[in-house]
Amino acid sequence: MWLGIDIACRAAHQASLADERGQFVWSGRRFRTSAEDLERLWAMLPAGTDPSSVTVIMEPTRNAWVPLAAWFRRRGARVVMVPPEQSADLRAYYSKHTKSDRLDSRLLARVPLLHPEGLQTEQGLGPGDPMRRAVKLRSTLVKRRTSTMARLDALLEILGPAWVGALSSDMSKTALLFLANYADPHQVKRLGQARLGRFLHRHSRGTWGQAKAEQLLAAAAETLALWEEDLDFPDLADDIAIEARLALALTAEIKELDERIAVLLAHADPTGILLSAPGVGPILGAQILGRLGDPNRFASLAGIRSFSGLMPHLDSSGLSGRHGGPTKAGDACLREALFMAADQARRSDPSLAAKYHRLMTQAGKHHTSALCHVATTLLTRIAACWRRSEHYTLRDTDGRALTLSDARTIIAERYTISNELRAARRTTTTTRKGTGRRSKESQRAPSTGPSTTHATTPRTT
Repeated sequence: MWLGIDIACRAAHQASLADERGQFVWSGRRFRTSAEDLERLWAMLPAGTDPSSVTVIMEPTRNAWVPLAAWFRRRGARVVMVPPEQSADLRAYYSKHTKSDRLDSRLLARVPLLHPEGLQTEQGLGPGDPMRRAVKLRSTLVKRRTSTMARLDALLEILGPAWVGALSSDMSKTALLFLANYADPHQVKRLGQARLGRFLHRHSRGTWGQAKAEQLLAAAAETLALWEEDLDFPDLADDIAIEARLALALTAEIKELDERIAVLLAHADPTGILLSAPGVGPILGAQILGRLGDPNRFASLAGIRSFSGLMPHLDSSGLSGRHGGPTKAGDACLREALFMAADQARRSDPSLAAKYHRLMTQAGKHHTSALCHVATTLLTRIAACWRRSEHYTLRDTDGRALTLSDARTIIAERYTISNELRAARRTTTTTRKGTGRRSKESQRAPSTGPSTTHATTPRTT
């Protein structure tokens, strides 16, 4: 029996039941995510139905599918998640001009007939898994902190370049604490060198002191000479303090998440298989495993590569064919972790460094494209190690095992990319969409030309 469910986030779900021939037993039954409604829906199965013969087909609609999948698995049913793009394409083929919840549930119930090889059993909890959720949250917080720091840097540019030079662009915790309290140059002057030096020494644990206080006092004096009384310093200081406090709060939350993620990874990978891979630390290891899930659930390593979205597009017909960029059909958080790990792995694994070197020097790839290829290879090796319960071993291109120091020596001798080649690979001759003068203007600036977003064609009669 095939039970197709069209999930709604706020309204009632709709379910349709079909037999092995695709004939509907019933369709369009409404229910909500409650134990009572689910029991009532389960009781509508034909008498004598073996729970193991029931396949529930759903789309991963936001997080509303997670409790439904867990409930049906407890009843012994097989749960299958169908990508929304796949079901949308099938619906457009069978019913181009009609879309309804009832139709979607009927279509999902017939997916095993229409596309049986695309059915993948969902065994995990998805967003209900603690590590999967934690690494995604951390990635989001890091992006928020990066945006906050960029805004803070832009506000400091109003005061003048001396402030960025004195505090440095990476903005340590001490620098953020200083800006949260003393972003007004008048306050800095009133504070004086002695008290400012003690403040910096205390919060930086001795890293900063009187020398840094002199730099900040000089920056404050330069700002006052530059602006005199044309700028409202207290108002700007309030804006800077808000951004600094946000950055401090985000940094503290990320630190706590790092500790929790390390514990979750130690529980999920007690033997340290992921950490044995080059370029993979506790955070990236947890991000890869959390977003990928158990590698053993895939039928092949090719399926794992396809899931990552790093595989290139293929457009082939007859004697012609070409590969495009990565499909990006998988989890973006997983690709992010693999990309960062690959950039470090190519510096310590000669076989990956050789692949990167060949793609850059012979295949004409730029850095990002070459790194995507390396990330795909790294993912394949990590998954193979996990399936075999083996640690990753650094090897030369001839298969000889190496120590980390020997591997880095080989990479430095054979696979170093010159700065001239990197600069040449960054040069492009094609004009890309969105790189013209208009796209580089401030988004708040009024348009100086005719609208291209809402352009209309004059009506002819």
